[in-house]
Amino acid sequence: MGLMDLLQQYAGGSGQVPSNVNEHFDQVAQAVPQSHMADGIAAAFRSDQTPSFGQMIGGLFGQSNGEQKAGVLNHLLGSVGPGALTGLLGGGALGSLLGGGARSITPQQAQQVSPEEVQQLAAHAEKSDPSIVDKASSFYAQHPTLVKTLGGAALSIALAKVAQRTAV
Repeated sequence: MGLMDLLQQYAGGSGQVPSNVNEHFDQVAQAVPQSHMADGIAAAFRSDQTPSFGQMIGGLFGQSNGEQKAGVLNHLLGSVGPGALTGLLGGGALGSLLGGGARSITPQQAQQVSPEEVQQLAAHAEKSDPSIVDKASSFYAQHPTLVKTLGGAALSIALAKVAQRTAV
């Protein structure tokens, strides 16, 4: 099946999740520009048919390696002001790591942070800077295997947006 035929299945956004959505997502991720995938992931993050942005980022964080964790944390931290961090992070690992005024996290440090802390940070970042959804989507478009952990509904939404963008 060609790419356009495959995307046509998702173009209508029927809400049906094909059993082979993971395989389709892999095929599309390899064939379209990352910017198309980023738009699709952003659509999934913003959809009312998926968990909240914070929950999804927390889940992805929990499945990530150290470099991926540091990457998303640094994007999130860049979207919130330093004053907001103090009240938001409290006594968690992330608060401790940033206590000395640091504004970036290393992969080793990121391993100490819990998905729950990231979920809270992501929810706050989305409120302070809605463009964080697009930044996170661009980041995760580079890691499509990780995105597949979001589940079939999110992947179907992402593929529907890619189909739209690709003008199927």
